[in-house]
Amino acid sequence: MEYSMLYPKVTETRRCVSMDGMWKFKLDGESEGEKKNWGNGIPGDEVIPVPASFQDFYTEKDIREFAGDMWYETEFFVPGEWEGKEISIRFGAATHRALVYVNGREVTKHEGGFLPFAADVTEHVEYNGYNKLVVKVNNELTVTNIPCGETVVLSNGKKMAKPYFDFFNYSGLQRSVYLLALPKESVYDIDLTYEIVGEDARVNYDVKTTGGHPVFVELFDASGEKAAQGEGKSGSLEVKNAHLWQVRNAYLYRLVVKIKDGEACVDSYEQEIGIRTVEVSGENILLNGKPVYLKGFGKHEDSDIVGRGFDINVMKRDFELMKWIGANSFRTAHYPYSEEIYQMADREGFLVIDEVAAVGLFASLMNFMEASTGKQTAFFEKETTPELLKAHLKALEELITRDKNHPCVIAWSLLNEPETTNEAAVPYFKEVFETARDLDPQKRPRTFALVMNSVPEKCKCYSFSDIIALNRYYGWYVKGGYEICDAKEMFVKELEGWKALNLNKPFIFSEYGADTMASEHKLPSVMWSQEYQKEYLDMTHEVFDSYGFIKGEQIWNFADFQTTEGILRVNGNKKGVFTRQRQPKDAAYLLKERWEKLPLDYKGNQA
Repeated sequence: MEYSMLYPKVTETRRCVSMDGMWKFKLDGESEGEKKNWGNGIPGDEVIPVPASFQDFYTEKDIREFAGDMWYETEFFVPGEWEGKEISIRFGAATHRALVYVNGREVTKHEGGFLPFAADVTEHVEYNGYNKLVVKVNNELTVTNIPCGETVVLSNGKKMAKPYFDFFNYSGLQRSVYLLALPKESVYDIDLTYEIVGEDARVNYDVKTTGGHPVFVELFDASGEKAAQGEGKSGSLEVKNAHLWQVRNAYLYRLVVKIKDGEACVDSYEQEIGIRTVEVSGENILLNGKPVYLKGFGKHEDSDIVGRGFDINVMKRDFELMKWIGANSFRTAHYPYSEEIYQMADREGFLVIDEVAAVGLFASLMNFMEASTGKQTAFFEKETTPELLKAHLKALEELITRDKNHPCVIAWSLLNEPETTNEAAVPYFKEVFETARDLDPQKRPRTFALVMNSVPEKCKCYSFSDIIALNRYYGWYVKGGYEICDAKEMFVKELEGWKALNLNKPFIFSEYGADTMASEHKLPSVMWSQEYQKEYLDMTHEVFDSYGFIKGEQIWNFADFQTTEGILRVNGNKKGVFTRQRQPKDAAYLLKERWEKLPLDYKGNQA
């Protein structure tokens, strides 16, 4: 992990070459590639773009639903002047597991589909020549890794992924790949914490390097003027008249870290940082000591053709729509997003709840429906749970190491809709929450999204959360349509139960919503019509506004997205406020009117 979590950048000592483009590609339904030595090169001449999900380029359903091994191949040139440096290949992600070969030799493997990893190829490349990179990716789902699911074999012999979650199993090389050249002695990690002292600030840093030469740190303001400097691998920078990073008013400094040998620069790395503090105090979420009310979305990385592949154009459109509608936050449901999205949130001043890919930890293929029945399960009593926990903790370490210095990240979401009504969940949650606290230098709030049956009288795990995050669908999965009056009554009854506990913690709604077909208008309203989505939101917001401890609302979902096909899904999940093509439904205007009126510190004086 030493060479994979710092975002690739070109500096005076580092070189970074994008390997994105058209790669050779071949599906391997019989898993014969290793036996046939495809690590030396794959047969055929099919090509595919990287980064992208592979599924939606093709017209054959067997390809779209493919589960198993797939192989990628490309060539790369290593300049002769790079000799003497550490040469590595960094993958933004490979979903869900990867085996990497360079010039026919295995160089690394990685499990987990949404976080970076790197292969040190220094001893395996030819300089001043072309080299061959081959990657075997596998997208099968299991109960021993996150996100959870299973892979079955159909009567025709084809494998099929069965997710325990409600989004399509897009996969492949979905994020950028870089060829890196670093000095032999380099910076590989940076920890930052902040203190605000009146008009000034203190930036505490801890730099990790691969050697023993001295470290020098400089901080530059947005105009390029030096704001502070320090020496040593650990220390503090005193920043006079500090500009704080604020919601929708971001101010970024540039932190430059150098390793020096006398006057010579051994290594140099820099990143943008925002000076801000985040904490929970009583029923308030505080940014820079002041209460904030979250307005925004649960999202997905999901768009036409490229699937979950990172698309800078879609990212730009999404942020413009979030600004237009008056949002200030989003949750990275249900996995860590591409790094560029956090960088954009840093620049635009959006608050991010950063979620690890721990979804589907519930003994049901469609857990949100199972949970609405109140049925209890025993997911964490499986004999495979220790293996799952190990994978979960590894992904959590990778997530926090990657994202800990983003000012936009204000909380960690450690699980989405897990089973919590059985005592077996308690030690699992304890380990996960304590690990997150230990890993994060800034000690951000921790949360998880509670599924419908995780109600006060049944949930065994809510006490672990610093912020109570509820996924609730009263009026949709429970008492929808003409029964919405009863849904409201049930909703209020549950909230009264939470209120009676006197937890003295902030609550947010991390999901609420109703499926809506953009083409459907109906008067009087019926479920799936645009009129009903607005009716549902009016009822839900009325309940939100009735409780002072509710400090945020993130509607599900920002945009329509793809799921596994089935009778509950009309070509995907249609709860989006925007269509999959990023055009507004009527509910977008309702939310825009509401959110533009709500002050940032809404209900901040009610705690």
